[in-house]
Amino acid sequence: MIALAFQATGQSTSAREQPTLGVRSVKLLEQDGLKFKDLNRNGQLDKYEDWRLSAQERSRDLLTKMSLEQKVGFMLISTTRLKNDQSFGTATAKEPITSDFNEEDLVASQNMFTRKPLPTPIMNAAGTTKAVTQFHLRHFILRANVSARTTAEWANKLQALCEGDGLGIPAIVASNPRNHITASAAIGTSVGKTVFSAWPGELGLSAMRDLKLVREFADIARQEWSAVGLRKGYMYMADLATEPRWQRIEGTFGEDAQWAGQMMTEIVYGFQGKTLGAGSVAVTTKHFPGGGSGEGGQDPHFDWGKKEVFPGGKFANNLIPFKAAIKAGTSSIMPYYSLPADTKFEPIAYAYNRAIIHDLLRTELGFTGIINSDTGPIEMMPWGAENLSIQERYKRTLEAGVNLYSGTADPANLLATVKSGTVDTKLIDDSVLRLLLEKFNLGLFENPYVDEAAAERLVGNAQFQARADLAHRKSIVLLRNETGLLPLKPQTKVYFDANAAKTGGSATAATSYTINDGKYPITFVATPDEADVVVLWLKPSAKSLFASDGSPIYLSLSKNAIDVAYVNALAAKKPTIVAINYSNPWVIDEIYRKEANTGIKGVLATFGTTSDALLDIVTGKFSPTGKMPFTTPSSEAAVQQQKEDVPGYEEGGGYALFNYNEGLTYKGGNKKLSVSKR
Repeated sequence: MIALAFQATGQSTSAREQPTLGVRSVKLLEQDGLKFKDLNRNGQLDKYEDWRLSAQERSRDLLTKMSLEQKVGFMLISTTRLKNDQSFGTATAKEPITSDFNEEDLVASQNMFTRKPLPTPIMNAAGTTKAVTQFHLRHFILRANVSARTTAEWANKLQALCEGDGLGIPAIVASNPRNHITASAAIGTSVGKTVFSAWPGELGLSAMRDLKLVREFADIARQEWSAVGLRKGYMYMADLATEPRWQRIEGTFGEDAQWAGQMMTEIVYGFQGKTLGAGSVAVTTKHFPGGGSGEGGQDPHFDWGKKEVFPGGKFANNLIPFKAAIKAGTSSIMPYYSLPADTKFEPIAYAYNRAIIHDLLRTELGFTGIINSDTGPIEMMPWGAENLSIQERYKRTLEAGVNLYSGTADPANLLATVKSGTVDTKLIDDSVLRLLLEKFNLGLFENPYVDEAAAERLVGNAQFQARADLAHRKSIVLLRNETGLLPLKPQTKVYFDANAAKTGGSATAATSYTINDGKYPITFVATPDEADVVVLWLKPSAKSLFASDGSPIYLSLSKNAIDVAYVNALAAKKPTIVAINYSNPWVIDEIYRKEANTGIKGVLATFGTTSDALLDIVTGKFSPTGKMPFTTPSSEAAVQQQKEDVPGYEEGGGYALFNYNEGLTYKGGNKKLSVSKR
């Protein structure tokens, strides 16, 4: 495996070996035969420039040198855009995105999620030079999906700009996940498929039931991210998939709290190491204290989904994965927009909720890292605090314990709040100190720059993708094999529709395979009539999260873009295998029921994967080993009657069609779990 070794940094007060210093404009100082960066250009070695000192000592020294304006700017993390990048904008770029800066401010007067007017405009992104030199921003979120070289070139330009400004404090660039095949890629959730190695979705990683490979995934992703200058992840979700209608289930690790905790442990260790170091990517675990039990499955990006409910009394169950992430050392935790309804806690959004953030997270659970708000809790989603002014909202969230505010690039309102004298400045210093510690521990003060050519070679390389390809095959779950039809016998004539039965679809609109290229022992045919067996890959799709309108959410296939009549007509004619891409726990009783004798002879579950992986399972080139990460309901009535905070395996008799942790294999299994190169 190609590796970038972790390097401890700022962890000891004893002298260490000379680290590599990345420099663009500042001069180097020499002392005792060692070299240091003169970041503030004063010709002398300050404590924060001395890499021999601990991160704590360096952070405290730098804190004393920062102005109030610099501190406040340091507490914002906002979208940053490359030249011609239209993220969050309404225009369509006419030119390709480049590694140059985007110097345009992006100001919105409408809530990007609810599409309602804002009480005050919000600057979603600032022109890059202005953000760094005037607003003193040093935390950024990259949304663009571009090449590894473009990202690396841009990251180096950004770090050079920061190095040349003021105290020379480097930037940290965050991103949402970039390594998954997902049905719901969107700004703010997942970038989706990129030039990085492409792995199964998060549910698929969970379905593998292979913690060692999960750790390997996170370590590979870490190498790719750090190679291009991405050093912080807005990921992963420790939320539980207990409410099957929730539109963000695809980003979770399933419904079982203990297993989700084990997954989070491997994710944190894989990205960060046992401690943050110069090769780490800092993890932001979200969404505290768990966002998976929204009332009716609605999401708190919207006022109709702001309530999180616990009819089963399972609030504490949601904390288990977060406890695991904290124990593993997660660098940041992000509270969600929700407000707790009918609990002992005040019904106000978690970012404002001192009992949740300070008392529970900080004091009871012992979290010492960064509390990073989700995007826009002040201006856009202030649930329970709607009647407070903007300054009152900042005051309330500061006192609750928020350290880093996501969503706005303009520090004016936060600065005015602090200058009003109503906020204890110790809260500001405490936040800045925590943020500085992360940067020092990541080694960014020594060398924030990356090798652009090396990044291009490393990202998405064949060795990394081979491990991802194994994960794809291990993520697929065999749920039913009624007559032993699977694996398909050699010479079987197969009609394989890889994007089957969207509403209004037909055989002529199918994405079918007709050419084998010698990869499989079966024969692909062009029409169902020619086939011995029909294989349909169903990919249900609900209304996207950010197109929500508050209407009830249903999980039946016919309500989620699947042409049920088409599936049933094919299954009535030919023995049929259906694979279903479960981005939610879909209800499939319109095409398959336990008691019914239908033409569907086999059922498989996928969670964001490739056609090749599915065909390897269907043809027996790889024996299925995956297990279901959640329970699937037997009917729409079961969905509507379940309790939002209760995992499916505790919902009682008659609830489940497919059970949590269910999964079959073929006789003989896999003698050696590997994927042959083709």
